[in-house]
Parts: sequence; structure tokens; C-alpha cells
Amino acid sequence: MTTGNKIRIGLIGAGNIGNVHASEFSKLGEECVITAVTDLDLSRAEKAAKQYGIEHVIASNEELINRSDIDAIIIGVPNQFHAPLAVQALEAGKHVLLEKPMGINSEAAREILKASEASDRVLMVAHQMRWESVAMQIKEQIDRGELGKIYSAKTGWFRRKGIPGWGTWFTQMDQSGGGPLIDIGVHMLDLALYLMGNPKPVSVFGSTYAEFGPKRKGIGTWGTPDWDGTYDVEDLATALIKMEDGSTLSLEVSWAVHMDTDNSPFIHVMGSEGGASYRGSEGKLLTEKFDRPIESTLSRAENDEGERARLSRHFLACIRDGKQPITSVLSGFTNNLVLDAIYESSRTGNEVKLNWNLNE
Repeated sequence: MTTGNKIRIGLIGAGNIGNVHASEFSKLGEECVITAVTDLDLSRAEKAAKQYGIEHVIASNEELINRSDIDAIIIGVPNQFHAPLAVQALEAGKHVLLEKPMGINSEAAREILKASEASDRVLMVAHQMRWESVAMQIKEQIDRGELGKIYSAKTGWFRRKGIPGWGTWFTQMDQSGGGPLIDIGVHMLDLALYLMGNPKPVSVFGSTYAEFGPKRKGIGTWGTPDWDGTYDVEDLATALIKMEDGSTLSLEVSWAVHMDTDNSPFIHVMGSEGGASYRGSEGKLLTEKFDRPIESTLSRAENDEGERARLSRHFLACIRDGKQPITSVLSGFTNNLVLDAIYESSRTGNEVKLNWNLNE
């Protein structure tokens, strides 16, 4: 593809997250065009096509992936289908923007990693929080050395009443891979590791709990409940993750909890020369000078285009320039390894060492 050509996109999944991607990429008409869309429910695909001016509604994933007029695939479907579709798209010579988590588990993520290594196409995981304005400002200061050595971080996201789509794929382990840990916890894990400088996680101790979902309590507004379905995932998870360089990360997330919380994601990064705190759309840089604590406030600009817009532009730029995205296939695999270890630690009650054998 030459630089002057529009990148032609196929969208798999016309549900909530698929529509988010369609909305963002449709604003970038000078750089790309959404050529085709498919969904298991074709009426949803037809609705998205009409709303976003997508020319073709395709009957199947396979047909869409193999179209010659598509350069890149956006995958926004339930977690269990991420690996098969991503692998198929890479093998068909397509670039891939894959919703988080990269895989339903580390085994699925390893399949995607292998397919990516065998391909010259771009695979990017859609972790939009790396593109949030305040997070980017914190990362800039860390990269400049203003915080010194990052030795610890604490991150999480507590939703007091936010279980999504009770009884649907969201709350069924074999389709989602887990509850809030793999749903919103993966965002915070990914952002924290990124801000810490991508240290290598080596061990995990964690616990998960299901105190709300089995009682049909803590129901949120995302997704439509299916009361004939099941709930066999957690609704709260907590973990301590140790890195190869000795640094540590504390992670806590919930879909539902009896706790005074504003439902905003948060992160605290602790460095030898300074720290940073981030919650929602605001943040602080913290240090000490002349024996006094000093704070600098960080905030999002009023005209900020938003994290999803920057994520979308980055994906297109990586395709045009042949560069690796910052949310690479290796970062997605790392996240899945850690998530699997947390679930295993909760099951066994023991610390779990991460298995970094990429050839299994």
C-alpha cells in the first residue's frame, strides 16, 4: 500500500464496541474507509452500515476476511473468538486491530503471537487508556526521568454496581475468560506496566471473589441481561505482581462492591525521585523539594480529541509506516500471562511463577 491511498477496513462485530470503532474511524475519512461490516446478527450489521455509510454488509467472518478490497480488520466480538479471528486475518494478509483482552487466556494469546511472528502485518491491541491525555503526560515525565526509578505501582478500578450483561457472554467463563479482572482489570494492568517501563512480570499472588453476581446483585447498565443465562465469573479480584527487576504492582478491580467509590480507574506510580497519581481525567505529579511536598496538577485539555481518536490514528500510522504499535502483540501476551496467573493463584492459594516459554 502506498502512503497516499486510503486504508480499507473491515469491521467484525457491530455491537457496542464495534460501533465505537465505527464511529471513530468514520471520522478519519481522509485516511481510511470502512468498506464492509459483518455480525452474527446481520440486522445489527445493516444498522451500522446505514449509520456509518459502510458499503458492504457481509454474511460471514470468513467472507469478510478474505475480501481483496480490505487491508485491515477490526475485531470487536466476544473474547472467545479473538484468537481464531485474529489468526485467520493475519494468515489472510490483513492488519488487525483487536479488542482487549488479546486472548481469552494465555494459550489463545500465544496462538496470536505465533501468527503475528509469521506475518508482516500489524497487530494492535485496543488498549485505549494508554492514549488518555493525562496518562500520556505522566508517561512523558517518566520517560524524561523526572520520577527516577519506578519501584512500585498501585492500580485499580472499582465499580460499585456495574456487572455487565448478566447471563450473557460477559458473565460466562468459557466465553469471556473471567469477570472484571479480564474485562476492566486488563486495562489497568496494561497501563500500569506501560508507565512502569514494561518490566517483565515473573510471579503473581492473587485472589478472586464472586459475592454479587451469583445473587443477581450489582447489575450495571452495560449490556442487556439474559436471566436464563449463567454467572460463573468473579466480581472482584486483587493481586500483587512482582517483576524481574524487583518492582511490584498491586492490582484491584471490581464490577460490584460495597465500597465508597467514584467508579473511576486509578493508578499511583511510585519512583525514587517523584510519583504520579491518575484518576479519571485528572492527575498529579508529586515530589519533594526543600523538605516540602510539591504537587503539580495534570488535566485534559478542553479541546482534547480523546483517547479513542488517538488510538485509531496510531493504528493507521503503524500500517502506513510499517511500525510496531505501542500496544503490541507481546504486550497483549504479557497481559494474558499475568491474568491467567492471578486466576490460577486464586484457585490454588499459592504464588504462581509465570511461564514465558513462547514455543509451547
